[in-house]
Amino acid sequence: MTENRFIQIHALQSYPAALLNRDDSGLAKRLPFGDAMRTRVSSQCLKRHWRVAEDAWSLGNLDAPRSVRSRMVPESRIGAALRETGAANDETIEAVVEAIARNLYGKDGASVKNRQALLLGEPEIAYLTRRAGEVLAEIDDPKAVGKAIDALFKKDEKASLKAMLAANRLNAGLEAALFGRMVTSDPEANTDAAIHVAHAFTVHAEETESDYFTVVDDLTRAAGETGAAGIFDTELASGLYYIYVVVDVPLLIANLGDDDSLAGRVVEHLVHLIATVSPGAKLGSTAPYAYAEMMLIEAGARQPRTLANAFRQPVKPQMAIAVAALDDHLQKMDAAYGGDERRRHLSIDGQALAGSDGPVSLDVLARFASDAVRREPGEG
Repeated sequence: MTENRFIQIHALQSYPAALLNRDDSGLAKRLPFGDAMRTRVSSQCLKRHWRVAEDAWSLGNLDAPRSVRSRMVPESRIGAALRETGAANDETIEAVVEAIARNLYGKDGASVKNRQALLLGEPEIAYLTRRAGEVLAEIDDPKAVGKAIDALFKKDEKASLKAMLAANRLNAGLEAALFGRMVTSDPEANTDAAIHVAHAFTVHAEETESDYFTVVDDLTRAAGETGAAGIFDTELASGLYYIYVVVDVPLLIANLGDDDSLAGRVVEHLVHLIATVSPGAKLGSTAPYAYAEMMLIEAGARQPRTLANAFRQPVKPQMAIAVAALDDHLQKMDAAYGGDERRRHLSIDGQALAGSDGPVSLDVLARFASDAVRREPGEG
């Protein structure tokens, strides 16, 4: 196996006047840390945007089966595919769909509103569709079809999903391999996340304000009327965020079907995505697009440790000051625990970091991370 047990990715990214991640009341998410309240971006938000990004470094360009997270897989994928083949009449297919949903999503899963979104790999969806088609080829009675599907899950289906996962964990799809999944109806089909993402937070105290705005009705204004068609307010925040991501290298390779070459390409893409893909609500009115201005990557065998405590005492929201605080904390950690990790970093201001060969470009940094994942030549 590769000598690197973990890849740690640290980044500093700055956004002015944006609403990157909203809570249930429409306000910016927050996090108390140290002696100040910070603006926060959830790990779920970050992962979602990295997953669905569409550019040269998107996950879709990795030539690996994807995952689908939905409550509607039985109807929208399996049932639709069966109808396209003309395998049976609608009533019989509905019975198949209902039985699959009940077994995948639990006893109340026949109703879509009672389901939780489930992550399934494209190979698994294809497998379930094929097995359902085999049942329909032998049975054409709706009640009998439902019982046959139930019997499959009780006697064979769960074991088959487990066998698919055991044969190649990538059968659960790329997203499951990277970020994990939980199948409440079948714990043996669960996948542990190989990529761990912390909630991003500002290195300084929150900087927010309420943005008051109006909507003007073009037609009434043209008729000579004054006043607004609507009055609204929203919250905007500015911030310099610390982002922290950990890659469990052996688990990533295992989750990707024991393919270290694919794992290396995944990490290379991930580094680009973290550096360049922005989360954000209210895209049309805030244009919340920014690139990381500092990114540090560490490769080593020791248990990871965040560098978030460099900002436990809030610092001024200036990149040079934030990088200096992170470097000071890194030197203190090295003095106490040793600096065993290999490091490279990117810094648009050219600042140095303890123990790092750099600064380097994003392409060089991503290749460093990719090479740290791959096995040495000759290793099996």
